[in-house]
Amino acid sequence: MKNIIKIAWRNLMRYKRRTLLTSSLITIGVALVIVFSGIGNSFKSEVIGIITNSNLGDMQIHKKGYVGSIDNLPLDLTVTENNLQKIESALAKYPQIKAQTTRIRFGGMISNYVQTTSMRFTAVDPAMESKTCTALTGRIKEGDNGSDTFVAPGALVIPINIASGLGLKIGSEVVLVATNKDGSVNGMSFKISGISENILGPQGKDGYMHIKDARELLRIEDGSITEMAIKLNDLSAMSKVVGSLKKDLEQIKDEVTGKPVLEIHSWEELSPFASIAKIVTLLILVVRIVLISIVLISILNVMMMSVYERIGEIGTIASIGTPPIKILALFLTEGLLLGFFSAMTGNIIGAGILTVIRITKLNFIFGNMQIVLSPEIPANEIIMTVAIVILISAAASLQPAIKASKMEPVEALRHV
Repeated sequence: MKNIIKIAWRNLMRYKRRTLLTSSLITIGVALVIVFSGIGNSFKSEVIGIITNSNLGDMQIHKKGYVGSIDNLPLDLTVTENNLQKIESALAKYPQIKAQTTRIRFGGMISNYVQTTSMRFTAVDPAMESKTCTALTGRIKEGDNGSDTFVAPGALVIPINIASGLGLKIGSEVVLVATNKDGSVNGMSFKISGISENILGPQGKDGYMHIKDARELLRIEDGSITEMAIKLNDLSAMSKVVGSLKKDLEQIKDEVTGKPVLEIHSWEELSPFASIAKIVTLLILVVRIVLISIVLISILNVMMMSVYERIGEIGTIASIGTPPIKILALFLTEGLLLGFFSAMTGNIIGAGILTVIRITKLNFIFGNMQIVLSPEIPANEIIMTVAIVILISAAASLQPAIKASKMEPVEALRHV
């Protein structure tokens, strides 16, 4: 086998220009796959991290039907205090769960006594919220951003768009008016304690308040909530945890109808970015298919030409007793060597480009989010790419190799 590899390598070097051009094409294709995969996966991870760590959490639990009408922020579809205790008991069985937080979400009108505008509010326990959405406090640019105190009773955190539009600053007094589930209107005075980035998009309509104030404003006398957000230790465990929790929540039923009253959704079901993430994954797959096509056509072309140009040599080595299996192995090895070394070179170049991007920190704006790309070198992608190139190289070399091994010595020697 050692001799076959040596001869195969020498044969490749006999046609240096052709070998170099083919190898360069494969190398560029492999490098592009590695770079695109690294940047694409980094982009997905960064945006998913911002979405889940700033507001959504990794998954959420609601009363059935809430998500279908979530744009209206309904207050009549709440999780009761009794069911909330059952949920907490169910969650306690999962070591994969890192933190959880309860919320009341509602719409209201905020006024500085001169101007009025509508807003969406998320009422939270700040200590629980900051553990579940770990990046939230980092997006508060003015005021208190302490993990346990970023919003205190009697205070509001509002987005920069609202603050700018109404001329509000830290310490400014406002009135918040909201309608409860019975249709009654109530208002309370608050002070602005924090001004944040526009967490859920450029509209800048989402603010935070303490959950105790929300209960008073909305006249919620029991411990009911509108949603529970959950943070996992590892996002890769989400599918498994969601599947198991769905079964547990189905056991919590309405006392009258006997039907399940709760539902759980992953962040993918709650955020429109999930569709973009799937498109990025599809694009990576398309790039892989293009790479396969490049390798297949390039090596097939080189090996077919190699067999055509060396018919006389094939006849000579066959006539002196070289078995067909060794002739086949010789041409097959040439294709594998060409594919393997091209793939390795492409991986090195791709990893080098990703390292440069990681060091320089590629910054850009996506929607209303500041994205900092710091791509990891995708080890799994590198291994997969090498494996794909080797397999396609073998497949592309096989037909010419079989053709060479089946040549009759007498017929082949006529081309000498």
